[in-house]
Amino acid sequence: MSFLLLRSPTPKSPVTRRLLSTAKLPAALEERISTALSSMKAAGTFKTERIITTPQRSSINVQSSTAPVLNFCANNYLGLADHPTVTIHKDLEAQISQFYGTQGDTILYASCFDANAGIFESLLTAEDAVISDSLNHASIIDGVRLCKAQRFRYANGDPHDLERQLEKAKDCRVKLVATDGVFSMDGNIAPLRDIVDVVERHNAVLFVDDAHATGFLGATGRGSGEYAGVMERVHLVNSTLGKALGGAAGGYTTGAPLLVSMLRNTSRPYLFSNTLPPSVVGAASAALEIVSNEETRAPLLNSLWANAKVFRQRMEEAGFVLAGKDHAIIPVMLGDAKLASRMAEMMLNRGIYVVGFSYPVVPKDKARIRVQLSAAHSLDQVNYAVDSFIEVGRELKVI
Repeated sequence: MSFLLLRSPTPKSPVTRRLLSTAKLPAALEERISTALSSMKAAGTFKTERIITTPQRSSINVQSSTAPVLNFCANNYLGLADHPTVTIHKDLEAQISQFYGTQGDTILYASCFDANAGIFESLLTAEDAVISDSLNHASIIDGVRLCKAQRFRYANGDPHDLERQLEKAKDCRVKLVATDGVFSMDGNIAPLRDIVDVVERHNAVLFVDDAHATGFLGATGRGSGEYAGVMERVHLVNSTLGKALGGAAGGYTTGAPLLVSMLRNTSRPYLFSNTLPPSVVGAASAALEIVSNEETRAPLLNSLWANAKVFRQRMEEAGFVLAGKDHAIIPVMLGDAKLASRMAEMMLNRGIYVVGFSYPVVPKDKARIRVQLSAAHSLDQVNYAVDSFIEVGRELKVI
């Protein structure tokens, strides 16, 4: 079996300004993480990663050694892991950091769910607080449950309620605010400019899950922070390689090097899971190169937003109730779960694949069909989808 040796692409239009992780960390968090890492080094428990520069065989090369070494530290029980050079993982981490225009660091996970599961327990203690948006993704909710920090919740996208919750948490040492960049069931974009103003007034840390924004939201596809013009004021971003960037798998955390170093040493999903398959790394790297290049990015973004505009405009004109705004996720609100399921089935019979969402994925009596537009759709396909919705909507007396 032969494998392709993958290189680290250099974007043709690199970011020339620092966009992420220039926000100063609260002194309490910086001091605690620095002390913890120093203690690990003193105790000999600090984990310095050894970068393997050859395929996983019984004899390998590592960056820190000038001669080949025998490999007795691998899960390669049957000797079948003869994969391409694994340095492509480090190349991708550097490429993601460059994509965000940051002087920070990036850590890869098997999924964004894993990234969210690992971040809170690693960075927060019982003396700290996490203040989470009420409609955050399930992976954030699960991640918060794993940590010992005090928990506060603010009304979805409401900076005033966020301020109230931060006041309640004022005696906590470190306050971390967690929000989705885009709420995927509603197609709503978090008001990050207002949120970051509140975060800074309370000397808190801002963490954003940008799974439904990375690669296509914002002028150059850098996500919700770029869309709101506040990337340089966001401390940490988690996102996925499995949506806009190829649709396969993988996730990451990017941000302040100090925090990423702590994650490398203490984040359980990172420490106790295998890394991403090289094929996924290569696909994500190629997708990032496309998004980083203005010539290849612009036609895709133009097509995506043109399709979304046509779909939303025609559906609203037909009388459908739609949620969201300025996003490729356009939920068709129906209310009744059986109705949503029935409409999705009838749409499939017309050659349109959509899914009905109901409780507990969305609140009771808020059932919907979540439509997601793509740059790959032709205008004829978008119009056919709308025509089908109109036919089914009239038959079901939705419009």
